Amino acid sequence: MDELLKERYDLAKDRIVEICTETTVKPDFLDFFQNMAAFLEKTAVILERDEEKLSIEELQKENTELYKELFPQNYTHCYGNPAYAEEKLGEYGRAFTFLYAELRGAIAYAYEKKIWDYTVTAELFLEVYAAFENGELPSVKNVEDMLRSYVNDYCQDMMEQRIAEAVDPQLDFAVRIIMDSDLSDLRYLYRYGEYVSANETGVAEFMNSLSQDEIDSMARTYTEGYRIGFINGRKDITKKKTVNIRYNLGFERMVRAAILQFREMGLEPVIYRHATHAVNKRGNAWIGFVGGNANPQYEYDHRQDQALFMDSDYVKRKLRSMQNAYEKYKDLAAVYGGPACIETFGEEPFAPVSTEGAWALNEAQQKMQVELDNESGQIVNRYIRGDERSFTIIAYPVPEIGNDFPKIFAEIVKINTLDYKQYERIQQTIIETLDTCQWVEIKGKDDNETDLIIHLHELEDVRKQTNFENCVADVNIPVGEVFTSPVLAGTGGILHVKKVYLNGLQFKDLKLVFDCGQVIDYSCANFETEEENRAYIEDNILHHHPKIPMGEFAIGTNTTAYVAAEKYGIADKLPILIAEKMGPHFAVGDTCYSWSEDTPVFNPDGREIIARDNEISILRKEDISMAYYGCHTDITIPYEELGSIRVIDEDGEGTSIIENGRFVLPGTEELNRPFEK
Repeated sequence: MDELLKERYDLAKDRIVEICTETTVKPDFLDFFQNMAAFLEKTAVILERDEEKLSIEELQKENTELYKELFPQNYTHCYGNPAYAEEKLGEYGRAFTFLYAELRGAIAYAYEKKIWDYTVTAELFLEVYAAFENGELPSVKNVEDMLRSYVNDYCQDMMEQRIAEAVDPQLDFAVRIIMDSDLSDLRYLYRYGEYVSANETGVAEFMNSLSQDEIDSMARTYTEGYRIGFINGRKDITKKKTVNIRYNLGFERMVRAAILQFREMGLEPVIYRHATHAVNKRGNAWIGFVGGNANPQYEYDHRQDQALFMDSDYVKRKLRSMQNAYEKYKDLAAVYGGPACIETFGEEPFAPVSTEGAWALNEAQQKMQVELDNESGQIVNRYIRGDERSFTIIAYPVPEIGNDFPKIFAEIVKINTLDYKQYERIQQTIIETLDTCQWVEIKGKDDNETDLIIHLHELEDVRKQTNFENCVADVNIPVGEVFTSPVLAGTGGILHVKKVYLNGLQFKDLKLVFDCGQVIDYSCANFETEEENRAYIEDNILHHHPKIPMGEFAIGTNTTAYVAAEKYGIADKLPILIAEKMGPHFAVGDTCYSWSEDTPVFNPDGREIIARDNEISILRKEDISMAYYGCHTDITIPYEELGSIRVIDEDGEGTSIIENGRFVLPGTEELNRPFEK
C-alpha cells in the first residue's frame, strides 16, 4: 500500500472515531455527523479485518445493521430520504442527502479493500464536518461547492477505475468469491458487502438443491446463447478474450459453471459491482453484480443526484476522463466481447412516489445529460466496436415471486429451452407474410386504445432480402419474436398499455402518440398531476429527448411464456426480456442494430435483414452526434389487450396475423396450443 495513502487513511479514520463522541457542531447537524461517523467507523473495521471467521448469524446481523436505515419502515427517518433531510436540515438538506448517498459507497470499499475510495470519501465527510465546527455556519453554496469540488477533483480517477473494472480480468474480486468459495456454505454471500435479502439466500439454497448436470445445462443455455450471438451476427469471437458477466447474488453455482464454459471458448470473466460513486452512476440503474435492493424508493430519489454538479465544465471533464481512460486500456477494450447478463424477476412491483427535496435536472442540465450520453456512446464505440461485440441476456425468478417459486423456476427453465427450430419455422411463416407489404396495422381491443400503422422498408428482391429478423434463442433468451426497424415516415398513431413495468418501474395507463415515427405526446396515470406524469415519462422513457423515435416493431410469439405468466399470476412481475415475447412490442430509442448497422445480418434462410437503419440512425454518415439516443425501451401490448395485427397491401386489403389475441395466420396454429391447454 502507498505510504502516503496509508497515512491519509489513518488520519481520516482516527478523526472519524473522535467525531463519534464530539458535540462541537450545532445541535441541528449533530445527529447527521455522529450517525455518519459511526457508519464510517463501522465500515473501517470491516476494511481492516482479515477474512472473516464470523458465524452466518453474525454476518446476517452485520449486513442488516449496514442496510437497515434504508428499509421502507425506517426510511422516513433516514438522511438518505431527501424529504427527511430537508425537514431536519432545512436549506442544507439537499447537500446532505447527496453526501449521505456518496458515503454509502464505503460499504463496497470496505469489503473490496479499496482504501483509496474509502479515504477520499471519508476526507469529503471530514471537510464538510470541519466547515460546521466553527461558530458561524457555512453557506449552502459553500457546502455544495465542496461536494462539486470532490466530484471534479476525482472524476478522472473514478472513471479510470470504472473502465478498468469493465475490461481487466485481473480485477477479480467477485471471480475469487465465485470460484474459491464453498458455495454450500452461504456465508460466502456476505463477502460482497451487498444487501443480502431472502431472495439471495433463497436462490442460493435452491441452486444448491440442483444437480451439477442441471446447473451445467442452465449455464450452457446462457453461454451458448452468447457464442451463437457472435455466429448469427457474423462476428469473430476468436478475436475476443473477455466476457462481462452480470448477475444477482445467489446464482454463483450457475455463474461458476458458466465461467468454466466461457474459458473453454477462450474467454476470461470480467465482473464488477454496480456503480457506487456519483460520477459513475446512471440514474437508478444497477449495472454489474448486485445484491438485494434494500429500498427501491431510495434509489429512485437519488437517480438525478448529478444535478448537483452537472454543468458544461463537468461534461467536458467527464468526456475527457473517459477518453483518457479508454486510451490507457485500449488493448483490453479491443478484446472485450460484451456482456452476458443473468437478470432476475419476481420482486414486488415498485411504483415510485415523488419526494420533496430530491435533486432533479433542470432543462439545461437535461440537454447536457443527453449530450454526455451521446458523446460517451461514441467514445465507447471507438474502443469497443459495436460491429465486433455481442451479448446475451437470460432471466430467472427469485423466491419473492411466491410459494410456487420452485415450479415457476422449472417453468422458466423450460421456456428458456423451448425448441427453437419449431419457433424458427413458425416465425419464418410470419415473416414471409410481413414481407409481402409495406404497412402493418395494430389495434387494441376493449378499453385498450392502441391504433398504430407501421411503415416497413421496401424490399428490392424478396428472394434475398427481408425486413424482419427471425429471433431464436441466442442474445435474447428465450425464443419468440420477429422484429424490424420501421421506416419513420408514415409510422404513427397511439400506443396504449394499461399497465407495464419498464426498467423496474410501473407505468399505469401509458399512452404514447407517434407522428412520423416519433413520440410527440405522452401521458400516464401514476401521479395526481399531468405535470408529474409527463416528467415521469420524460425521465424514464424519453430520457430528456424532446422527441424520440420508434426504433423497433416486433411481434412476440412465445405463448408458452404468456400462459405460464397467467397460470401463476406473475405477468406483472416478468422482466421485459420475457414480456416482450408475449405480444407485439415497440421500442422507443435506438434501433436493435445501433452502432453496427453496416454489418450484414442474415436470417437462417439466408435472406439479409435490410431494415437495420431508419431516417435518424442513417444520419451517422453525416453527423454521428445526431444518430443515437443511448436508450432502447421495449413496451409490450399483452395478448389479452390486443385486437388485431394485419398486414395491409397497396389496395388497402388486410391479411390477419393475429385476431382477438390469437394467431390466425395459416402455419402459426401451433402457437395457440398453450392457450388451449
